[in-house]
Amino acid sequence: MFTRALGLPSDPVDATGQILDALRCGRDRVIGLGMAGDRYFTVNAGLGLDAEVMRAIDGLRGRGRVATPTLYLRTALRQFYGVTDRHRPALTVQCAGQSAAADVFFGIVSNTSPWTYLGRRPVNPSPAASFDSGLDLFALRTMGTVAVLNALRQMFAEREQPPAGRHVLSLHDKAAFTLSSQRPMALQVDGEYVGEHETVQFRAVPHALRVIV
Repeated sequence: MFTRALGLPSDPVDATGQILDALRCGRDRVIGLGMAGDRYFTVNAGLGLDAEVMRAIDGLRGRGRVATPTLYLRTALRQFYGVTDRHRPALTVQCAGQSAAADVFFGIVSNTSPWTYLGRRPVNPSPAASFDSGLDLFALRTMGTVAVLNALRQMFAEREQPPAGRHVLSLHDKAAFTLSSQRPMALQVDGEYVGEHETVQFRAVPHALRVIV
């Protein structure tokens, strides 16, 4: 995810060629990172459904399954309809200068856009997220099928605005905010499942990393 977010080709040979060319030309840039608790992340982090999917994928990979886009999609559908709690929202979003937003089901925090890729198709819950700004948040206050499908449709569309709707909560370019839960919830950082947590502070770290691109 990180290399593609930097604009490097997905093909390793082409990406290596671009990096070597950048080294010859002295071309680099300084980017910001995010922090989830005490862990840095480059692209995204999430609390709730997306992290539950990563946890399930880790289990499947441990049993020898290959992580393909199809496996991710099937696992996400199975998690959504058969495992995750779609009836009791547990999260509250707290951000300085704004009223707390309660009764949230899950939150995806972006340090850049797109968030990830489904095959070659970008997934973009926070199109304005950037390595050069603070953190963005996409969260949902419902897990109803129609509302979730509408949000997904907007995520896959080529648009500059984040998904909209009365159940959508979006934050843009924030230095910090906190997601707190009434029960332990799965956390993922750059696609890695990192356990269950009840409170996670997300913080932007500007000018944190120099990269050759």
